[in-house]
Amino acid sequence: MNTAWARGLARHRTGRLVAALAGIALAVALVASLGSFLTASKATMTQRAVRSVAVDWQVEVQPGADPNAMLSLVRRTPGIQTAVPVGFAHSSSFAAHVQGSTQTTGPGVVLGLPDYYQKLFPGEVRPLTGSTSGVLLAQQTASNLHVAPGDTVSIQLPGTGARQVRVAGVVDLPQADSLFQKVGALSQTQPTAPPDNVVLLPAADFASLTGHATGVTTQIHAARDATLPTDPAAAFTAVTGSAHHLEARASGGAIVGNNLGAALDSARQDALYAQILFLFLGVPGAVLAAALTASVAAAGGERRRQEQGLLRLRGLRPRRIASLSGLEAALVGVTGGLAGLGIAALTGRIAFGSASFGTSAGQWILWYVLAFVLGAAVAAGAVLAPALRDLRTVTVADTRRAERRTGSPWWMRYGLDFALLIGSWLVFRASSGNQYALVLAPEGVPSISVSYWAFLGPALLWLGAALLLWRLTLLALTHGRGVLTRLSRPFASHLAGTTAAVLSRRRRPLARSVVLLALAVSFAVSTATFNATYKQQAEVDARLTNGADVTVTEPPGARTPPSAASALKVSGVHHVEPIQHRFAYVGSDLQDLYGVRPDTIASATSLQDAYFSGGSAATLMKRLANRPDGLLVSAETVKDFQLAPGDTVNLRVQDARTKALRTVPFHYVGVAKEFPTAPKDSFFVANASYVAKATGSDAIGAFLLDTGGTHQKQVAARLRHRLGTGATVTDLTQTRGTVGTSLTSVDLAGLTRIELAFAVLLAAGAGGLVLALGLAERRRTFAIATVLGARPRQLRGMVLTEALLLTVGGLAGGALIGWALSEMLVKVLTGVFDPPPAGLSVPGAYLTLTASAAAVAVLAAALNGVRRAARPAVEELRDL
Repeated sequence: MNTAWARGLARHRTGRLVAALAGIALAVALVASLGSFLTASKATMTQRAVRSVAVDWQVEVQPGADPNAMLSLVRRTPGIQTAVPVGFAHSSSFAAHVQGSTQTTGPGVVLGLPDYYQKLFPGEVRPLTGSTSGVLLAQQTASNLHVAPGDTVSIQLPGTGARQVRVAGVVDLPQADSLFQKVGALSQTQPTAPPDNVVLLPAADFASLTGHATGVTTQIHAARDATLPTDPAAAFTAVTGSAHHLEARASGGAIVGNNLGAALDSARQDALYAQILFLFLGVPGAVLAAALTASVAAAGGERRRQEQGLLRLRGLRPRRIASLSGLEAALVGVTGGLAGLGIAALTGRIAFGSASFGTSAGQWILWYVLAFVLGAAVAAGAVLAPALRDLRTVTVADTRRAERRTGSPWWMRYGLDFALLIGSWLVFRASSGNQYALVLAPEGVPSISVSYWAFLGPALLWLGAALLLWRLTLLALTHGRGVLTRLSRPFASHLAGTTAAVLSRRRRPLARSVVLLALAVSFAVSTATFNATYKQQAEVDARLTNGADVTVTEPPGARTPPSAASALKVSGVHHVEPIQHRFAYVGSDLQDLYGVRPDTIASATSLQDAYFSGGSAATLMKRLANRPDGLLVSAETVKDFQLAPGDTVNLRVQDARTKALRTVPFHYVGVAKEFPTAPKDSFFVANASYVAKATGSDAIGAFLLDTGGTHQKQVAARLRHRLGTGATVTDLTQTRGTVGTSLTSVDLAGLTRIELAFAVLLAAGAGGLVLALGLAERRRTFAIATVLGARPRQLRGMVLTEALLLTVGGLAGGALIGWALSEMLVKVLTGVFDPPPAGLSVPGAYLTLTASAAAVAVLAAALNGVRRAARPAVEELRDL
């Protein structure tokens, strides 16, 4: 009998089965795809963190300890691939006599490197010109001394006389911040910048030069080859534990500068944000697919009850009927689950080149199994649970009567929708406060925590808005019969009143369909808007860091005049904007001071309103231009010094002629939270003309070049060839890869492609499948109406009126809910954005596609219903 029942379902209930299978398949595919993608993303974050580190560990030998014993200890540590000693000595000055003039620098650092150091750690030293071995100068040092390979440099070390060395080459130190770190110190106490003056010597020359010098230290630079867990948090714990174990074995003789651990520390926070994005953006899609399956099953509820009554009349026991319902649920769950896994594998193959999304076989299989189990659970809840409930509560006599509820749902009577919305607002207020942190990852601490209760805000908003839309739809269909009559008259003609009565009578299933479509549309809107906003802010972050499409940074101490901008106008450059860079003391606090031309700065870079406080970007630039001694300060400085608009701020700046500090009065005119090329903490922005007058120099610190947003890499290459090592040239494409978090490196576009594709399918399914099944279940109604004299055009009008109400109500409600969700998601997930967005980025093309897909699906379902209604009434009634 089971086989016959399954064949009967497949033959006579094909539409209902296919629709339920589609809902299960979407839920399974979405969970399997997103879960696999999340796992692969975490592995990618770990790999990127490992690749970003040139020297995994910098083990500093402490005073009194034997460097050779510490080197042997490090080399014996499990997981160490190689370890070499590196000498550090502090020089009081460097000097060079070139072309009849003597150039002298301030304090610097001398490093002693083994001959094979660059092969062991290729990311630490990047050759620029000259030889790759021998005495090497950092690019900045060569610029300060005006020397080139072949010139002689004098090194002055404490406790020894000046020593002469011949320069063999000039190099760049890409990871100078970590190379010259204060080993063992917290990030707050680290040097604000690496030394400008650095000389690299072969180990033998370093030993000879520093034989009697004081303040010489030894570090052991180590590279690890131990296999790490794919999860950044687990990898961080493993690396940190290994470093602590080495320090314990050294018994105070060495301290580990854990560069690899620091990189993984940052990556684990990004991984947790990726997990949060999965929950915020992926789980609603799976829930929506499950709700779609439940709605599909509910659309055939009346027919299911009639079939159960018929089986009971024919003598089947409830247990046997339950087993047949279980067979249907199993058929839907297994077939839909397998189809969903196939869709997930196809999605991975198309979007990422691998059905496993690039993750390991074990993780991939685990997610696929979990997704399949979820599909089976959804099938059991949507198909089997209602059937078992009807067996217990519905009698045979009840199945012969049409089900018609007249009272309001319990949640409407108790105002659950209003309670959910109020709760959402309260949670949102608490979770979006200034001192609130969604992810808490204390530096160096293995534990990391997430405030998951912040999920309640968007979740309660989603549910509360859906119930509120349900309430409004029911009220409109109950009390708006006159409006419905006028609305349906162009379609149904003389049956407009009947159409309005039918819509009012079917208000419950129609309201459910409107809400389901609205939730699908809101999922698409919120997901697409969040992803577009994230992409926008990643670009803003890169532009803010680099300053413009291409930036030419002059070396410290260089006296480059503004007129040098003309030499930078190579092919592809539209505008060159000079920016002065000085340092100024406010009280005892040293901050960066930028001199700009307020009238033209926006021609080369983007100034967003979010960068400023107390006015828009245009307003504050105009205010700065109108007051020559105007000053924009950071919010932190305003708070620390209790400043009010118009207050005088006395800054101490260095006079370029006398090198002495002099006090210069400025007037506070506004707050700058961010500014192109400026650090993220504290800085000043002033008029370039006033800064030049106050310091006695109009020297430029950097030139911002506008290329129109194109050909940045080519323009930068031309400028590097023209300028050589005299200036640093960076472009936007280069900065995108360095400033982005590891979450950005995973490419949120991958998550976007998955979610947005499923969002379109869910919107189309929510609009079309439920309407199609509802119309299929009402074939008897259409057949009776035909017998009573209804014309095909009038029946078509009835169907199209219902389709129009569903489309308009679902799309409008979904757009409003999606907008509210987008605003809340962006605010709650502020930690993902750097800097926070000034406004949402709305992907109009995608949203138009989603709305069109939903409208086309509804129209197709309506036309199919019209076609079925055109069948001869006698044939239709005989089939039913």
